[in-house]
Amino acid sequence: MAHREFSRGVRRAVDSLGNLPRSQCERTIRIARRSFHGSASRCVSTTTVRSAEFTSDTQEKFTAAPPIDFGKASGGKGGGKRLLQTLRVVPASPSYFSAKPTFTDDYISLTALLRRVATLPIIPTSEAPKVAWKTIDQYRIMTNEPVKTQRFHKMLHVLRRLNCIHPTLMPPEVMQAMQRYKKDVQPGDIKPAPGVIDEWGRAKGVGRRKTSSAVAWLVEGEGEALINGKSLAQFFGRLHDRESAVWALKATHRLDKYNVFGLVTGGGVTGQAEALTLAVAKALLVHEPALKPALRRGESVTANLLPFHPPSRLVSFPSEPHVRRPCFICSCRLTRGGGRIVVTSPA
Repeated sequence: MAHREFSRGVRRAVDSLGNLPRSQCERTIRIARRSFHGSASRCVSTTTVRSAEFTSDTQEKFTAAPPIDFGKASGGKGGGKRLLQTLRVVPASPSYFSAKPTFTDDYISLTALLRRVATLPIIPTSEAPKVAWKTIDQYRIMTNEPVKTQRFHKMLHVLRRLNCIHPTLMPPEVMQAMQRYKKDVQPGDIKPAPGVIDEWGRAKGVGRRKTSSAVAWLVEGEGEALINGKSLAQFFGRLHDRESAVWALKATHRLDKYNVFGLVTGGGVTGQAEALTLAVAKALLVHEPALKPALRRGESVTANLLPFHPPSRLVSFPSEPHVRRPCFICSCRLTRGGGRIVVTSPA
């Protein structure tokens, strides 16, 4: 009976401790302990009773599913149907649960293909066939996936490595795999129409530089130049612009072999001169296609440099002696004869 009264008193004291300060709480607990004589001392919790304290901590024993006995399951009446109901369908794509399955599949297939052909001989990147790969925007539209730029560049790196395989040893499966990532139009598909020489012996060339455009006609002659109906020295006041306009002829030593007739429009003087450079070079290639390597180098190999005539003003001369004519680049009067070259300033 005393125990029941004590327990009731303790519970009432515990409920009232929530609103009391800490000093009063400790004082009430000491009074409750003194009121009960003859009982063993024990700790009293001031928190409310929780249901989790009454559950056991021991866990149940884990039992795995028994292994499937295919022989037993397939035998008997209806065993095969029950087995099919318990099987899990394996996704065809290894990236079925990925946010971008198409890109992941493409990258996995390309890397696996690269591992198979990694031992084949390769050629330098500069000698590999020129290929125009699809841009990241075109690939996103094709796959309908928001592919990141960094991941797309990793795939392009694998494609460029596959493209470096020696063309004579390129496997058909590699060519078929790379065709998916190529643009519809390749650099080698579009070939410009070959230039022709008309009935008057003229070859036409077109050049552009910034907002300037030029059209040049080249015909065999003595080295005359007319630009928009004016001589080269009258149209271009600066020596640098005159040299730029006929640089293709100067670099190939053809200044005295062709006449130039040009029409230039738009832009400034320097832009017109550089546009005319390209136009004259294209027209020259129609006459002599073998000069393309020399024009690509753009270097003029001059011989017999004269101290009184700068190398930038040197022109070639006909083989006849005692020839006197003006240099259409710098307007100097040059005379050749008796093994000497005399330069006379313009009057």
